[in-house]
Amino acid sequence: MKLKIGLILCCCAVLLSAQEKPSQEWLDRKFSMFIHFGLYSVYGGVYEGEPVTRGYSEQIQSFAGIFSDWYGNTANGFDPVNWNPDSIVSLAKEAGMGSIVFTSKHHDGFCMYHSAHTDYNIVDATPYGRDLMKELAEACERGGIAFGVYFSLIDWHFPQAYPISSHNADPLTPEHYAFNLKQVEEIMTNYGPLSEIWFDMGSLTPEQSKGLYELVNRLQPQCMISGRLGNDYVDFSVMGDNEYPDYQIGVPWQTAASIFDETWGYRSWQERGEVQPKVREKIESLIKVVSRGGNFLLNIGPKGDGSVVEFEREVLLEIGKWAIFNSEAIYGTHHNPFHQPVVWGDITTKEGNLFAFVERMPASGKIELSGFNGKVSGVNLLSSGDLLPYSQEKEQLEIDLSAVSAGKAIPVLKITFEDGYSVIPPLVVTNGILTPRNAVCLFGHSSLNYYAGYKSIIGYDWMLRSRKSSVSPQITFTDNEKGRKIELEIDGRKQSVTLEADTSETARLSRSSVKWGNLYRKPGRGVFGNVEEEGIPWVDVNAAGSRWVAVDDFLYGESHTEHILPRASVIFLQELESTREQTAAVKIESGNAVYILLNGEYITAHFSPERIKQQEEIVLLPLKKGRNQLIIKYYNGFGKEFTYGITPLNEWMVYTRKLSPVTLGRGDNHRISIRSANSSSNVSPLRLNNINLILR
Repeated sequence: MKLKIGLILCCCAVLLSAQEKPSQEWLDRKFSMFIHFGLYSVYGGVYEGEPVTRGYSEQIQSFAGIFSDWYGNTANGFDPVNWNPDSIVSLAKEAGMGSIVFTSKHHDGFCMYHSAHTDYNIVDATPYGRDLMKELAEACERGGIAFGVYFSLIDWHFPQAYPISSHNADPLTPEHYAFNLKQVEEIMTNYGPLSEIWFDMGSLTPEQSKGLYELVNRLQPQCMISGRLGNDYVDFSVMGDNEYPDYQIGVPWQTAASIFDETWGYRSWQERGEVQPKVREKIESLIKVVSRGGNFLLNIGPKGDGSVVEFEREVLLEIGKWAIFNSEAIYGTHHNPFHQPVVWGDITTKEGNLFAFVERMPASGKIELSGFNGKVSGVNLLSSGDLLPYSQEKEQLEIDLSAVSAGKAIPVLKITFEDGYSVIPPLVVTNGILTPRNAVCLFGHSSLNYYAGYKSIIGYDWMLRSRKSSVSPQITFTDNEKGRKIELEIDGRKQSVTLEADTSETARLSRSSVKWGNLYRKPGRGVFGNVEEEGIPWVDVNAAGSRWVAVDDFLYGESHTEHILPRASVIFLQELESTREQTAAVKIESGNAVYILLNGEYITAHFSPERIKQQEEIVLLPLKKGRNQLIIKYYNGFGKEFTYGITPLNEWMVYTRKLSPVTLGRGDNHRISIRSANSSSNVSPLRLNNINLILR
């Protein structure tokens, strides 16, 4: 079966039918301006004549240890007379940006708008005396681009909030939460239609996240809400600062990055270097995000007088020159439809065309693309329209770039087809047994707070090759999945299924077929969603600097409690030896968060918004013959201690749910998918890693 790309809905487009947000305009925007501007801009990263080299410069109050009254007095001289909102809007448009997101209030609590709930704002506390944010919102409306706001959920100035800490992930007191509600309400009410509100930092309770989410939706139903609100109350996911995922995400998402990764607010002593290398760096960043289906939010940090740093202006203008010639490959596009990366760059698609960003020119002067069905009708260079020579042999395309000058700009090619194209699936199941291991995983980005963002599996997709006209589906599962409701789709036909057992049997591990070997542990990083061993098939525990320590007296099958700081983690590495390829099982006991890998491959990860102190789950392990490594990251999100345990299982229950026969579509290839039918959020982890779907 050949499926034209124009008929394939991208994952984000599917969301449009389920909710009013996101708008197609937001999805198609791709490139926007972030502005960090506030009292901190006056300091320029310098305190008492010395550069403050620790941390971001917009947090200089914290990193330089400035007394709150001394910092607050800075407002008496804050007079950004060189701020020109119309010039800012013009710069954004010339850079190819479709919206501006402005810092209404950062962690220091100083409001860059006229707040009725504190006089610590640019109108009441400064000689400037004008509502700078309102003027920018009006300039955006005049200029025809969208306007959004950043809002810090922590506040170092509000007297009933938590004081400054080292991590900015503090909880919100009831008084502070009420204050935030009032300020968000006035922003939503007084500053026109907002494209998005970019919440940041803090560790909110689920009830607090829900309250702010519902407030924004009530006042501005079309305003997109960032995932950093926490607890999976999210309209668009936000990656970590300057983070570029190497996997495709099935929900609306955004990467926020700064001209310099080291800071967001103005830093006078920043080493800026040459313009062109920075231009290329940020164009490559834009390409990474767009080719994976996201939106890129690029930050500038104006000086304390309101002027834009000339270096940053030049970088944006140069990006704009490149973007205007290659706009067709950027705006309104979908992510790279291929499942494997290409060595020479990245790809987007739109209206049945492919767009190739050639970031790394091969020495041969030729690039290759394979893995598709369709007859190419032409290849041209977008910047000039020049046709380029190419040759095609079935699914193999070779393009000759010898005539393309090796200049500073990244060349972008438009590949057109006579009658559309289809991508050849990387995995095709032929035996009728569909598992998480032979699926194409659909990822979300779950986020309870800044330190607890992680990629979450939200669905499994398969391509089944079968000449049968119908199949009789069976789903096998374990105690973990009993009672779960899923949505099963086969060739476009959906059905809701509750995982209730028709039959059950006991699975047993053959005696002496698996040997549990050495166990090691090390401290983890302070963020949940990162395990550096992911993607590494075999970890050398003796490598220099690895920090792995052998655990000789671990008690399997018992519960362990350990005192540990919040946002700290422990990683275990368990070696296993299997006499053959087979499935083993282990019971994992954890606190509120766990991240599991087998031989470097992602099995599951989840983090409980309900702040569960102890939970257990069975994890089926598809072992290969010979040596295997199980890696478990235990993370403590909230408490002063956490619980963990590892129990090898010799037997476990397997349940089967039999479904009515399903008629297959025409052709030999059939698309199958599983999603949760009752997920609390579109980024909540699926947690169905033990299921098998049998179609025979």
